[in-house]
Amino acid sequence: MNLARACQACNGSKYTATTAIDPISGEEVPLFHPRKEDWNDHFKWTTDLLRMEGISPTGRATIIRLKTNRPALINLRQLLINNGHPPD
Repeated sequence: MNLARACQACNGSKYTATTAIDPISGEEVPLFHPRKEDWNDHFKWTTDLLRMEGISPTGRATIIRLKTNRPALINLRQLLINNGHPPD
């Protein structure tokens, strides 16, 4: 089940998974549910706004499962920043 609009690559990485492994604890945890959870409880941006960081087991596992820091997305984020997004 897709929980939110996302690019095809992220949706493909998630597929039907609802859990993933937290890389720090090694435990299986639920993936982030955007309709039930607050983004800020699980993620933050690096200071350059290019990479997501997981600040909870769910956040870390979700980032890895959905591959949200893959090079193509980092490049896209840099292009967006260079063109004034996100706004100050």
